[in-house]
Amino acid sequence: MINVFHIASNKTWTGAEEYAYSLTSRLKGDPDFYVEVVCRKNDTVLTHFRRLEVPISILPLKGITDLDSPMRFARLLRKGHNVVHVHTFHDAFAAVMARRLSENRNTRVVMTIHGIAKPKSNYIYRKLYRAIDHYVFVSQLAHDVWVNSAHGFDPACATVVHDSVMPNPLATPPINLRERMHVETGQALILYHGRICPEKGLDVLVEAAAQLDRRAFRLALIGEGKRKYVGQLKGLIVARQLAQNVSLVGFQENIPGLIAQCDFGVLPSIEPEALGIANLEYMMQGKPHISSNNGAQSEYVDDGKNALLITPGNPHALAAAMRSLISDPDMRQRLGHQAKIDFDSHLGYDTFYGRITQIYRSLFEK
Repeated sequence: MINVFHIASNKTWTGAEEYAYSLTSRLKGDPDFYVEVVCRKNDTVLTHFRRLEVPISILPLKGITDLDSPMRFARLLRKGHNVVHVHTFHDAFAAVMARRLSENRNTRVVMTIHGIAKPKSNYIYRKLYRAIDHYVFVSQLAHDVWVNSAHGFDPACATVVHDSVMPNPLATPPINLRERMHVETGQALILYHGRICPEKGLDVLVEAAAQLDRRAFRLALIGEGKRKYVGQLKGLIVARQLAQNVSLVGFQENIPGLIAQCDFGVLPSIEPEALGIANLEYMMQGKPHISSNNGAQSEYVDDGKNALLITPGNPHALAAAMRSLISDPDMRQRLGHQAKIDFDSHLGYDTFYGRITQIYRSLFEK
């Protein structure tokens, strides 16, 4: 049996926490693994992980200057074959130090890099990078940006594993969007979900919506953001006379339940995406979507076959793509059908889980 410890130290629930949550939920039912979560004393994060009914160790996890966390964590690593799976370099320091203090040579550290970033070049970080046993990159793009900038990096220590998504059976029932937004027969219900922030291109989306026939659609924006930007976005919606068409719905837990209700999704990010989990969520549901082509999306999105790709930051191109899906239900069905086939064939969670657990096992075969 392999003991797996996921460290999740962020103060808010992010994509890294969702990644660790999903993996933990699968690992706890796998007889080949024991799984435990290590996190801070933070109600937002703890509430989610406690639903899984797995052991949770609470540590300060304050970074490189925190000596208490590695000393306490080392007690958990003194026996057995252990994998410490970290999701930030902040936590990698604690994992590497705890392994050393435990004096257990059968402990490995795995790092998933969730974003697009270049490695730091100072001595401390270079030493940390060498101490990590294996890197998982969520896309080829994330891998190439990192590896091409890393000096002396061993490619054998890195694997590209596209992240995946799975339904959350513990999620609360979704709201009825069509009823709440008064969607009439023949109108398209369009969905955006994610952070409400400038880099997600939501002002571009509102400008694109202003170019559409207001009788033809309703647009729901799902997510949370900083109060100042949310206020600015609301002001733009009013200024473009879209108050009846565009609604800021706020945070919702059951995203799959909302996606199932929509006709198509829109993800107009203006900054490069390391993967684009939201894209996969539409594909899993067999729903078409429009996405910016500014990151790793093209590694699994085939323009015109399972989704539509557009140039980021261009409201005219976005409006044209939205108009085509609003007016063509057959296209929506065709794109969504192919998206579901592609997701199930090579992007599903079983594929992801199999590849990650194979990495865990391979670390003890050397």
